[in-house]
Amino acid sequence: MAITANELTDDAPVGATITTGAREPVTIPASRYTDPAFAAMEIERLWPRVWQIACSVDHVATPGDVYEYRCGPYATLIVRGDDGVLRAFQNVCRHRGSAICDGPASGLTELRCPFHRWSWDLAGRLREVPSRRGFGALRNEDHGLIPVAVDTWGPMVFVNLSLDTPPLADFLEGVPDDIAWVGLDEFHCDYLVSLPVPGNWKVVSDGFSETYHVQGIHREMLPIVDDVNGPQRLWSHHGKLEQRYGLPSPRFRQPPSDQEVWDAFVEVMGTRVGIADTASAGAVPAVPEGATLRNVLAGMIRDVGRGNNVSYDRFTDDQLLTMQQYNLFPNVSLVVFPDLFTVLRSRPGPTPDEAFMDMLNFSRRQGGPPPPRPADIALPAGQDPPLGLILSQDAGQIGRAQRGLHQPGFTRMTLSREECRILNLHRNLERWLGITPSEITGDL
Repeated sequence: MAITANELTDDAPVGATITTGAREPVTIPASRYTDPAFAAMEIERLWPRVWQIACSVDHVATPGDVYEYRCGPYATLIVRGDDGVLRAFQNVCRHRGSAICDGPASGLTELRCPFHRWSWDLAGRLREVPSRRGFGALRNEDHGLIPVAVDTWGPMVFVNLSLDTPPLADFLEGVPDDIAWVGLDEFHCDYLVSLPVPGNWKVVSDGFSETYHVQGIHREMLPIVDDVNGPQRLWSHHGKLEQRYGLPSPRFRQPPSDQEVWDAFVEVMGTRVGIADTASAGAVPAVPEGATLRNVLAGMIRDVGRGNNVSYDRFTDDQLLTMQQYNLFPNVSLVVFPDLFTVLRSRPGPTPDEAFMDMLNFSRRQGGPPPPRPADIALPAGQDPPLGLILSQDAGQIGRAQRGLHQPGFTRMTLSREECRILNLHRNLERWLGITPSEITGDL
């Protein structure tokens, strides 16, 4: 659905609840997105010390399952042991440093380095060294795999290269309790898509930390989402947005008709109401007296759930159509509806101008046989990614944003109150990287 400029007003108020009557805009150095020295500080002081989502529980559900998670130069192996225990290790052979595994594996009974064939059991204990006599008094207990902290929340596996770290539950602060009503444990991962993108990892994360850009690159969404009155909340490290779907943006001078709202909903998220092809959307469904189109959409979501042997009866219409989006420091956004759960993750690439944009897609299951192992899909660079309308638009903006950040006259970014979650990211980066005094000016 095309939205023309004369249908919208640009002076709609920003509805973030994080407001303090700021007297001047907040600005942040643009060099944080382009400077190799800043990226090197992140590699040294952030990524080896912070909890990160590595994969889903479904990637390592069965003994012998192994998943390799890479972030910058670091590689971690997440392993389901013969005893059913989940462990993680640095992906490095204790002989001469070769990586032990490349990518995921299943059905393993050992971890064997392909270079010189040292091997470890699934608990990380050294078990075999070819031509051991040549090493002298080499003790197995001194050469186990290097452990990595690992824990789970719901269907997600987190790792931390540092063992001297607070527990994951402490790091997540109040986020798990805040979203407990959804029941994330019922979700299982269908696939993980990874796409190399021409921008800094923070450019990727920033795009999932504000809705100010909806009226810019996602104009198809405007008939179906309130992009103005979305309450936000900040914890110490993390942030949250609530955003209501199924009703039009307040930016419209003339509210769209129910037919226009229906057409836009089908175009953006038709599968939620059982329509995969926008051409088959047809006329807007009848709206009973005393109800709204939003009530009708919620009923259709429940019907789709029943067809998949999933009940959404415990959720209200508003819960079914209000997105809960959580930004987990430093690089993850969780997009949550009762019938939809997506993890959006960014990772640093080989230079400050490169990153990886990852999407883990989950679906809710209630009973039935265990789901198959998720598909892992690595997309090539430089092509239009098949990520769906909205995420493809997000991916297409990354290179444009990164090119602009390199212009010599642009030295500082300017943030609005709505972009408080981006500011929170940078405040925490300063804490983790030891930047003092602060390079941020102003306050939201």
